[in-house]
Amino acid sequence: MEKHRCGWCVGDPIYEAYHDNEWGVPVYDDDTLFEFLILETFQAGLSWITVLKKRDNFRKAFDGFDYKKIAQYGQDKIDELLQDAGIIRNKLKVRATVTNAQAFMKIQEEFGSFSKYIWDFVDGKPIINTWKNYKDAPATTTLSDTISKDLKKRGFKFVGSTVIYAHMQATGMVNDHEVSCFRYGEI
Repeated sequence: MEKHRCGWCVGDPIYEAYHDNEWGVPVYDDDTLFEFLILETFQAGLSWITVLKKRDNFRKAFDGFDYKKIAQYGQDKIDELLQDAGIIRNKLKVRATVTNAQAFMKIQEEFGSFSKYIWDFVDGKPIINTWKNYKDAPATTTLSDTISKDLKKRGFKFVGSTVIYAHMQATGMVNDHEVSCFRYGEI
């Protein structure tokens, strides 16, 4: 019997694998939270499938999303990244990745971990929504507005409310699986 999935992922094996194994699963690990934040940053204005197809290339180009290394990138590394056809070569987004790695570590210093900081916005547990159709889920919420403003205040770039809500969905801060999706009750 075929599993019922959220409508946004049906028909594409890459999307289906991402949906089935990662999307909406609560992430409390700083390394993974950083990876998703960077991927969401690069996704801004593009489709998520574009980013997913380049994810391995991003991982290689950005030293496995090691924020400590990324925070130290100089102009030579930035220039190298801008020549890498395997990633999205947007100068502002590449520079924002370096800035965001530095800001990420400042949050870790202040809160003990980025995970503690970000999950405190939802009292440490996912918000469970009850969407019948994935199209009913919003692109932003007042909470994603609040988190976005706070991250910007802390020096982050490309973290608008839409990017942050997508990050919340990806990392399980909100469960936006359709109620009929097989993953809805599993998370």
